Amino acid sequence: MEQAVLTISRVALEAFIQRARDEAPIESCAYFAGSDGIVKEMIPMTNIDKSAEHFSFDPKEQFAAVRTARSKNLTLLAVCHSHPASPARMSAEDIRLANDPSMRYIIHSLSDNVTRCFAYGNNNTIVEEDIHIIAEERR
Repeated sequence: MEQAVLTISRVALEAFIQRARDEAPIESCAYFAGSDGIVKEMIPMTNIDKSAEHFSFDPKEQFAAVRTARSKNLTLLAVCHSHPASPARMSAEDIRLANDPSMRYIIHSLSDNVTRCFAYGNNNTIVEEDIHIIAEERR
């Protein structure tokens, strides 16, 4: 079986990585939005927990992110967050909170500068997906 792939624009990914660096040592969080399965934009969110070990979105910001994406004819494709001091892997809490099977879950580790993508696979298990970075968005 071929592994699924998330396609993301370099600009969106680099914007999130820079935001993660700027917000360290707390976990940074955002949505990735796009169309046709391609991530084209990062929508920054506030980690209202202000924690180095977990994050929570502000519900009002979540609704605003949906409106922003829709106004640009985009769909929210992924939840992303940083791990300031640990590897880019789904923690037990990340798995527990990954409650939308239609979303991808992207983690960027500041400790080793690695970005990984996770999604629901068969039998509601979390599986890793490859990331394909494109130089610019495809039209």
